[in-house]
Amino acid sequence: MSNTENVIFAILFGVLFLTFLYSAVRLIRLIRLGQPDPRLQAGWGRRFLTMLLYAFAQKRVISKPFGFNHFFLFWGFLILFLSNAEFVINGLFPSFSFRFLGPSLSGALTWAFDLVSLVVLICVGIALFRRLVLQPSYIDAKSADALLILSLVAGLMIAFFGFHGSEIALGHMAEPFSMPVSKNFAAPLANSLFGASLPTAERVFWWVHALIFLGFLNYLPHSKHLHILTAIPNCFCRSFDTAALVSRETFSPGKSYGVSRIDEFTWKDLLDFTACTECGRCNENCPATLSGKTLNPRYVIQDGKINLKANGEKVLHGNVTQGLVPLIRGTDESPGSVGEDALWACTTCRACMSNCPVFIEHVPKIVKMRRHLTENQAKFPEELRNFYESIEQRSNPWGIIPQDRIKWAKGLEIPLLGTDESVEYLFYVGCAGSFDSRNRKAAVALVQALRAAGVSFGILGADEKCCGDSLRRLGNEFVFEKIAAENVALFKKHRVKKILTYCPHCYSTLKHDYRQYGLEAEVFHHSEFLYDLLQTGKLRLTGENSLGRVVIHDSCYLGRYNQIYRQPREILRMATGKTPAEMDRKLEKSFCCGAGGGRMWMEESAENRLNINRTRQALAKSPDTIAVACPYCMTMFEDGLKAEKAAQVRVLDLAEILAPQIASPRSPG
Repeated sequence: MSNTENVIFAILFGVLFLTFLYSAVRLIRLIRLGQPDPRLQAGWGRRFLTMLLYAFAQKRVISKPFGFNHFFLFWGFLILFLSNAEFVINGLFPSFSFRFLGPSLSGALTWAFDLVSLVVLICVGIALFRRLVLQPSYIDAKSADALLILSLVAGLMIAFFGFHGSEIALGHMAEPFSMPVSKNFAAPLANSLFGASLPTAERVFWWVHALIFLGFLNYLPHSKHLHILTAIPNCFCRSFDTAALVSRETFSPGKSYGVSRIDEFTWKDLLDFTACTECGRCNENCPATLSGKTLNPRYVIQDGKINLKANGEKVLHGNVTQGLVPLIRGTDESPGSVGEDALWACTTCRACMSNCPVFIEHVPKIVKMRRHLTENQAKFPEELRNFYESIEQRSNPWGIIPQDRIKWAKGLEIPLLGTDESVEYLFYVGCAGSFDSRNRKAAVALVQALRAAGVSFGILGADEKCCGDSLRRLGNEFVFEKIAAENVALFKKHRVKKILTYCPHCYSTLKHDYRQYGLEAEVFHHSEFLYDLLQTGKLRLTGENSLGRVVIHDSCYLGRYNQIYRQPREILRMATGKTPAEMDRKLEKSFCCGAGGGRMWMEESAENRLNINRTRQALAKSPDTIAVACPYCMTMFEDGLKAEKAAQVRVLDLAEILAPQIASPRSPG
C-alpha cells in the first residue's frame, strides 16, 4: 500500500467510523426513550446463559432446517470479524498483521478465514436461491433491503478472494500462509483473468473490500440487518415469564392509559422493534395471519420500528404532538402505523412469541395498544359493549344473575366455602363451567373424578366472580383491576390456599396475573391435577372406553402460556391404552381455536374463522373424538363441527373422558 493510499484510507475510515458511532449513539438514545422496565434487576447469570444458548448457539433459529444456513452465516460473520479487524488495522498501520502470533496460530487463522469465507459465500448463494426461486410466503422474499445486504456480503467475500488470490499469484503473500481456496482456486483464476494487470487488480480488490466493509458498517444501523447489533442484547434481556404479563396501571383523573405514542412503550419494547430479523416465523405460526385476517405480527413490529425512526428525534426534542406518524390508525395501510382491525384480530395465543428466535414480545405490545383504544378512546368492536356491561353488572359474560352460578351443581352437594372452610381445594368453576350448558357437563365430570379420588374441595357458588381474563387481554384494565382486587380479597377472606380450575384462561390468570394483586395461593389446572391422581393411584380406571380414534388439541393458555403438554397426553394414553393422534400443528406450533384474547365475545367473518380452520385440521386426522382441556376450545370445536357437518365426531374434555372409566369410587372425603 502506498503512502497516499494509506492517508486516503485513514481519512475515509475516520469519517465513516465516526458516522457509524453517531448512528449507534442515536439508536441507543431512541431506545432510551422508552419507559422503565425492571427486568434487569436480577438473574444476570441466567440471562448470560440464555444469550449464549439462543443468540450464539441459535437454538430457536436451527429448529427449522434453513436455520442452519443462518447459523453458518452468523458464525461466519463473527469469525471474519477478526479478519476484517486485521484488514482495517493493516490499512491504517501497514506493518501490522496477525503474524506476530507466530506461524502456527497465524497459519490457523488464515486457514480459517479462507475456508469460512467460502462457507459464507455458499450460504449467501443458498439464501439468494431461497428468496429468488423458492420465495417462502411468510417473508418478503424479494425485499430490496435483504437482497442488497446479501449482495454486499457476497461482494465482500469475492473481494476477499480476489485480493488474496492476486497477492498469491504475484508472490506478495508472505510465507508461511495456509489459504487453500485462495491458493488453489482464486490465484489461478486471477492470473488467467488479469495477467499483466494483476497488480492493478490486487489494489482494486483491496479497495472494493475496504469500501464494502465500511459501507456495510454504516448501512447496518439503517437496514433490516440492524438486528446484528441488537438481537444479542435482546436475547439477554428476554422475559422469562411465559404468561406474557403486562404491568398494572395506576388510575387517576386525566391520565392517559395504554400506548398511543412510541415513547409510551418500555425500553424493551423499543429494543424489540430494532431486533426483528424479519424471518417471518411469527406470521408463519400466527393463526390470524394464516386465516386471512389483517393481523401480521411481523408487520406490527416493523411498523413499530418505522414509527420509532420517524418520530424518535421529534419526541427526543419535546415534540409529542406535531407532525408525528400515528402509532395506531383505523387501517394499517400506512407504514409506521398499526391498524385497529389488526389489533382486535389478535387471540393473544402467543404463537408469535413462542417461535420468535430473538424473544420479541408481540402480545404485550398489542394489549398495551388495546388499552389505549378501550380506556382512552372507548373504541372497540361494538359487540364488546354488551360483554363489558355484563361483566361490570353481573360479573359474567352472559349477564346472567349471579345466583344462577350454582345451578350446575344442583344435587351434587358440593361444600360452599362460605359455610365450610375446612376443604383443601377451592374448585374455581369459572363462567363457562357455571353458565354454558355444554361446559357444565365437563365441570360435573371433574367433580365425579375428584370425589372418586377422595379430594377435599368446595366451591364459592354465587359468590364466585369472573376471573377477568378476557377483560385484561382486551385492554379493559380498569374493570379487570376491580375484579381482580375483589377476587383476591374473597380468596383471602376464605383463607384459600389451593385453587383448582379446569379453564386454562382462569388458570393462567389466577396463577400469573393475580400475583400482581397479592394472591399467594397455589393454582392447578385439572389436566396436571388429574394426571397426578392417576399417577399416585388415587384415581383408577377400568380400561374400557368407546372413544375410538382420539386426536388431541393443545390449548394456547395451557401449552404456550404454561408449558403443560405432557400431562394431557399421558391422561389420554392411560385412558385409551395408546398415544393420542396429533394434528400437524401441535405443541408450541399448535393452532389457536380462535377464542383467546377476548375473541370469544367478538364476531368472526365467515371466510376467516379460526375455529373452522382448526376443526378442519382435526378432521384431516379422521378422529372419532377430539380431546380438549379448555371450555373455550370446547365451544369453538362444537361450533366448527356443526359448520363442517361432522356430527359423528365428538368433542370431550379430559374429565369427560375419564369420568365414565372410573373404577371403585371412594367415599367423598
